[in-house]
Amino acid sequence: MAKLLILGAGGHGKVVAEVACLSKEWDEISFLDNDESKSRLDWYPVVGKLDEFVTLRDKYDYAFVAIGDNLLRMRYIKLLMECGYKLPTLIHPTAVVSENTKIGEGTMICVNSVINTGTVIGQGCIINTSSSIDHCCKIGDGVHISPGVNIGGTVTIDNYSWICIGSNVSNDIKIGNHSIISAGAVVLDDVESDVLVGGIPAEFIKHL
Repeated sequence: MAKLLILGAGGHGKVVAEVACLSKEWDEISFLDNDESKSRLDWYPVVGKLDEFVTLRDKYDYAFVAIGDNLLRMRYIKLLMECGYKLPTLIHPTAVVSENTKIGEGTMICVNSVINTGTVIGQGCIINTSSSIDHCCKIGDGVHISPGVNIGGTVTIDNYSWICIGSNVSNDIKIGNHSIISAGAVVLDDVESDVLVGGIPAEFIKHL
């Protein structure tokens, strides 16, 4: 009997559980969360705190990290893999994903998203609701593409970056590590690592 352990019993956890349920691959789904007031999320039990995945390894073969913070999400993904858990890729049935894509472990593809041919997506990414990623893009580990984001062709987004809601990134752009593209921005030029940019067209706001 396949069992899935989800780390993080918040709003994103609800989305993850729904997609996992729709896949019909798991007979049992449970959560871990550090909020001791939570005993259930919807009809799914919260069976312990986040770090208790170590002691639960004999009960669960699969785990998924439903934590919004990119760095923290990747930290737990690495710990889970070291502990021997299998990390699935979760794809909502309404998403349109080319067969000629590669998607890493622990990545979530949300409802109505579109990913075109030749794109490579790393581990632990969130490709959120109604976002689109065009052909031949390279998305690093721990990246969050927020709802309604449009990414043009041959774009590179390095590890841990966050493209906020409603942003647009033009073709052939490179975005560095751990940068943030603010909501509604239009990115027409490359973005350095560890910076916040915003506006139309997007401009430097501050270092992170």
